[in-house]
Amino acid sequence: KRAQALRHRSRSDAAASAAIGAATRELRLPVVRSEAARLAEEAGRSHATHLAYLAEVLTTEIDERTERRRRRLVVEARFPRLKQLIDFDFTAAPRGTEAAVRTLAQGTYLAKGEPVVFLGDSGTGKSHLLIALGLLATEAGKRVRYATAAGLVNELVEAQDERRLGRLVARLGRLDLLLIDELGYVALDGRGAELLFQVITEREERASIATGSNLPFSEWGQIIADPRLVAAIVDRLTFCGHIIETGTDSYRLRATRSRKNA
Repeated sequence: KRAQALRHRSRSDAAASAAIGAATRELRLPVVRSEAARLAEEAGRSHATHLAYLAEVLTTEIDERTERRRRRLVVEARFPRLKQLIDFDFTAAPRGTEAAVRTLAQGTYLAKGEPVVFLGDSGTGKSHLLIALGLLATEAGKRVRYATAAGLVNELVEAQDERRLGRLVARLGRLDLLLIDELGYVALDGRGAELLFQVITEREERASIATGSNLPFSEWGQIIADPRLVAAIVDRLTFCGHIIETGTDSYRLRATRSRKNA
């Protein structure tokens, strides 16, 4: 009788596995399909209830789906490298910088569509902070895109030449956070500056832009020739925004000196 019961149970388990496989394919639940049997064994050993088992199965599916989405958002953001806020050295940053960045890390600026501008000399961590904020946003499920100012302008010019500028600007407008780095290293011609202004205006007071520049606002005329356009861009990037100075002490230069001294 025991052998007969075991054979019956085996046939029942096989039928259940087949049904789970068919149902999870139809419902597109790959993790439930692959983990259901293992989790059932664990539930049996711990004498979990049916509801507890079901909750564990569904939670596992959700966790894996969330992780897949996070990885996809990181890839779509096009970060040149990955930088974490925990790895940033605030010791040489101006007073108040760390507190301001920690506040931004909470993400409330994204909900309000507020702009962020990092100003500081080369090597003071502007790119690190931009990428770190972008990564935090992707972890919160936000759509992010990183680009240098020159790279973004080139992309916009190419899209305009190919008559798909409207689609690109609309796609950039749907992002939760647009990161524009290295604004100030390369001068922009009139056409490029106007296209950049178009993107900034598309997001004004609706979705956040975070920018990094090695030049103070008073010197942005060196990269954009039209003074009225400079004023309009600065106005949109600073209105209700967070302006954070990263200082003049190059982190890379300090690291190089430390290695030499060591």
